Amino acid sequence: MGTGQAPTLLGVDVTWAVTGIAGAVALGVLAMLWGALTIHDPMAKRVKALAERREQLKAGITASTKRRAKLVQRNDTTDWIRGTLKSMKVLQDDQVKQAQIKLMQAGIRSKDWAVAVIFGRMVLPIVLGGGMAFWVYGTEYFADWTTLKRYGLVAGSLILSYKAPDIFLKNKIAKRSDAIRKGLPDALDLLVICAEAGLTVDAAFHRVAKELGRGYPELGDEFTLTAIELGFLTERRTAFENLAMRVDLEAVKGVVTTMIQTEKYGTPLASALRVLSAEFRNERMMRAEEKAARLPAIMTVPLIMFILPVLFMVILGPAACSISDTMSSGSL
Repeated sequence: MGTGQAPTLLGVDVTWAVTGIAGAVALGVLAMLWGALTIHDPMAKRVKALAERREQLKAGITASTKRRAKLVQRNDTTDWIRGTLKSMKVLQDDQVKQAQIKLMQAGIRSKDWAVAVIFGRMVLPIVLGGGMAFWVYGTEYFADWTTLKRYGLVAGSLILSYKAPDIFLKNKIAKRSDAIRKGLPDALDLLVICAEAGLTVDAAFHRVAKELGRGYPELGDEFTLTAIELGFLTERRTAFENLAMRVDLEAVKGVVTTMIQTEKYGTPLASALRVLSAEFRNERMMRAEEKAARLPAIMTVPLIMFILPVLFMVILGPAACSISDTMSSGSL
């Protein structure tokens, strides 16, 4: 190896490899600093949304006056999208209702986004899928690909762009449901304490939401909204059913069923909630044990791919360098 040639590792220039790794690490550090410095407290936004819901229930209208005046432009856009979809005869009432339920389960309170989700299902395949089709068949960039590969790329782009809004909502629903599931046993314990202390159901929900709002903000939002609806709706059953509709969890549906039966038959609320809380805690412990049991199998792949090669390099590297120097000196 000449003196002017840069050292290489597996055919890659070591200097460029180290430079690239250092750049990636620097970008990661900058991203972490940006994420740490741009954290905003979501409490003000959640309190504002709940206050608007309270005003809606008081006035008996679909949106408060202030919010309607604030979102005139977005409502105009929504009306235009709704009119376009209706003119194309692709907008159905059950489809809009289903999209609204998914938005509520994802924590998005505005119903205007339902038509936007349906519009995205129609527009994204045309924009992204059509763009990919033009890129594949209208240019020479994929000329060396086979016909099957090009067709698979275009078809995959069309399917993925059509499913993109549903995938986004599904991920948000899953994350929110998991966050609510973690705090549900604690919330039921607090409900039991409030019920035994003599508080009414709506006051108990208010108290639990206040206590758990910091630790479990999603669950606190739902309990606060339920307490507001319990105070303003004529049918208390409707408030509990709305809670079950807004949260995509079977555990919450079981709690709602228990609350409805308690309201209907006058059975003791504290004893029923105590049994549910014990069941949910056992279920949470079983999920934790299941994850712990899967951990060795999950760690096998990173152990083989990342840890063992580095370990072999550290152990065998000096010996390999010594053998190489000995052989080179012997040949000279």
